[in-house]
Amino acid sequence: MSWGTELWDQFDNLEKHTQCGIDVLEKYIKFVKERTEIELSYAKQLRNLSKKYQPKKNSKEEEEYRYTSTRAFLATLNEMNDYAGQHEVISENMTSLITGELTRYVQELKQERKSHFHDGRKAQQHIETCWKQLEASKRRFERDCKEADRAQQYFEKMDADINVTKADVEKARQQAQLRHQMAEDSKAEYSSTLQKFNSEQHDHYYTHIPNIFQKIQEMEERRIVRIGESMKTFAEVDRQVIPIIGKCLDEITKAAESIDHKNDSQLVIEAFKSGFEPPGDIDFEDFTQPMKRTISESSLSNSRADGKSEPKFGGKSKGKLWPFIKKNKSPKQQKEPLSHRFNEFMTSKPKIHCFRSLKRGGAGPEDFSNLPPEQRRKKLQQKVDELNKDIQKEMDQRDALTKMKDVYIKNPQMGDAASVDHRLAELGQNIEKLRLEVQKFEGWLAEVEGRLPTRTEQARRQSGLYEAQNTSAVNSCAQDRESSPDGSYTEEQSQETEMKVPATDFDDEFDDEEPLPTIGTCKALYTFEGQNEGTISVAEGEMLYVIEEDKGDGWTRIRRNEDEEGYVPTSYVEVYLDKNAKGAMTYI
Repeated sequence: MSWGTELWDQFDNLEKHTQCGIDVLEKYIKFVKERTEIELSYAKQLRNLSKKYQPKKNSKEEEEYRYTSTRAFLATLNEMNDYAGQHEVISENMTSLITGELTRYVQELKQERKSHFHDGRKAQQHIETCWKQLEASKRRFERDCKEADRAQQYFEKMDADINVTKADVEKARQQAQLRHQMAEDSKAEYSSTLQKFNSEQHDHYYTHIPNIFQKIQEMEERRIVRIGESMKTFAEVDRQVIPIIGKCLDEITKAAESIDHKNDSQLVIEAFKSGFEPPGDIDFEDFTQPMKRTISESSLSNSRADGKSEPKFGGKSKGKLWPFIKKNKSPKQQKEPLSHRFNEFMTSKPKIHCFRSLKRGGAGPEDFSNLPPEQRRKKLQQKVDELNKDIQKEMDQRDALTKMKDVYIKNPQMGDAASVDHRLAELGQNIEKLRLEVQKFEGWLAEVEGRLPTRTEQARRQSGLYEAQNTSAVNSCAQDRESSPDGSYTEEQSQETEMKVPATDFDDEFDDEEPLPTIGTCKALYTFEGQNEGTISVAEGEMLYVIEEDKGDGWTRIRRNEDEEGYVPTSYVEVYLDKNAKGAMTYI
């Protein structure tokens, strides 16, 4: 029973059948995967259920768990937790033993099936090519035979005609012979091609196709066996946890059998027994005799009367609030959290003038103090990285020259060792200069990131007078915030504490600088009230000039006229840059 001999002409049906087999295997994998998800979900729900009814620590419920019935319930909850764990084991085993293994097997099966059917198509294409060659040879033989016949008839006609010259008759005879020779050659070629085709066809249907189909049959049978083994594993995974689940159920049964109603009743007595004797009989009171009313000391009414007392409340304590209860502050008295105001302060446009360029339209200062904090930090970090790369390059060159010098010392004939001393000294000086530059920029970077409280005196000299003024202004802001009684920062305090920078010749020189050139125009999309210093108010629909793009901090610098300029949020305006500036670009 072989597919190669019985199904030699069913190539397409076998291809469909094997594909259906793979689909069934994938469907079974999906079924097992959903089963594992159900087991996990069920285990999770059981654990949550067990946790929900567990007694809370330091609560009145713990007192109830001294009874055998409640202790049995607690044991049931614990066993249910273990019961849930067994369902998790089922899910894990099915995932590893069935889902994972079958998924890998399906991928291998697809590759093998693809290879077999590719070989089958290749064999079919080969036999079809041989058939086309046979057909072409057959048609050529048929055509040559017809042409030879026509040539023979034409020769006989010319030979019978007395008016035709002998030369024409001879020419017709030669043409007929040529056609007959061509027909014989085509016949021989056709015969050879036919024999070759018959041989190829025999090999195709009795050797190549049976071998390919046999491999496909073996592949399909392995798939069937594999899915059967997986189904057995599916059942075995459940069977393995049955003893443990049965043990959990046995423990629940054991806990239920441990309930002792007599013992619980005795525990209730021990818990609530007061030890007092019940009240005695009430004496009869005869109101018909004018006698003094006597009341038994053991009567219930007497005991109730003795137990009553008039409540006395001090006038001062009535309606008095407890000292640890505080009244809620009104909304006006409640202040915003300090962290929220600090974030708002950091994201708003700073009031310090150091963000403005020292030279309008020209290069900024060395420490990038003309940039916002985040942009300044990026620039400083970029500068530090570049300097470190330069240092590494110089050190590599120095190491290479040092090795070359050692070679020259060991082998003087290769070169003069003193010839590289000058270059080594130059590299050492360059490395030292670069390290000083790195230290300088790292100091500025540390100050921006808040790692250093104040700048060193050397950094102040390097950054210039304007940076020193900027540092003093920031310190004054910090002192104002610390002077608040509750340590909080409010907008009113920040407005009252203006940063007063003493006027210097440098400020006059700064003010005399030419204004920055316009690089485009913008249209205000919304109304913006510029309350902080350094910002400018704009009205919706107003057209203004752009003099500085957004540097990544969310602010754009604009100008209304020669005297009014400032920053506005980039999202509040639609910017149109000139083509000769940096290309037209729109912020929305």
